Amino acid sequence: MLFQYINIYFPDIVSDYGYFNRSAYLGTIRYALAALIVFLPVFVWTSRFLNKDINENPEKRDLKIRKWLLYFTLFVAALVIIGDLIVLIRSFLEGELTRRFILKILSILFIAGSIFYYYLNELRDTKNANEKKIVIFSWAIILILIAGGVFGFVVAGSPQSQRLVRLDERRVGDLQMIQGQIVQYWQSKQKLPQNLDELKNDITGFKVPVDPATGKPYEYAALSGLKFRLCGEFNTESTSQANDPALRPISEPYGLGKVENWDHGKGRVCFDRTIDPEIIRPFEKTKSAPASGY
Repeated sequence: MLFQYINIYFPDIVSDYGYFNRSAYLGTIRYALAALIVFLPVFVWTSRFLNKDINENPEKRDLKIRKWLLYFTLFVAALVIIGDLIVLIRSFLEGELTRRFILKILSILFIAGSIFYYYLNELRDTKNANEKKIVIFSWAIILILIAGGVFGFVVAGSPQSQRLVRLDERRVGDLQMIQGQIVQYWQSKQKLPQNLDELKNDITGFKVPVDPATGKPYEYAALSGLKFRLCGEFNTESTSQANDPALRPISEPYGLGKVENWDHGKGRVCFDRTIDPEIIRPFEKTKSAPASGY
């Protein structure tokens, strides 16, 4: 989560080109949140249970299997941290911003330091003398994790807001699909359809999509010449309307020969499109073969 927070709030136009990279960052944050919600309570309960058992049975503190598992935990944590450091240094050498690199290094040092401080105290014979410090330290880490999780909901959005975003993404996808069918219709018949019902095709099985939430049809209008308009009702403002140009989307051109803009605000939004016949050529009609005479 820390890495994705850094990626989002300290963007790099070289490393983060494209809106879909931002979507990947948000997706990683949601996955980390789900893991945190499940693993944190389990880990806290397990740790409290084991510590209570050791306090009641102090001789278990010196069990070889316990110490072996603690050393193994430290060893695995060290391998993970070393791997992350290698990846970070490679990214830095490939041109990642120094500020992002330093913040990620500090994140790893914080996590590594927390792990080693806690488990090294578990291994020391003088742990009882530091019991109060370890309890305070443990609760501080738990509060930091909870704060990081709450901030993750702020960054990635609540489940309800994410549902509205996904509905709007579905609407954009529907409009792109309709646009592609309109272009194919013109390529086949050299004219624009008068309404969306003309796009229905029983052979290909294409059915004109409707708004996924309301079930109402999308708006379409054939304008002058080869211009047409598609409209939809959106619940949110597209995240690609961020000020950073590196976070703007690149969507499929659907044969229009240029990068299209599907940014939208909240409410009714229309997209005007123009077919360029010099770029999009009509389909050639198949000529009938002459009669053979036999």
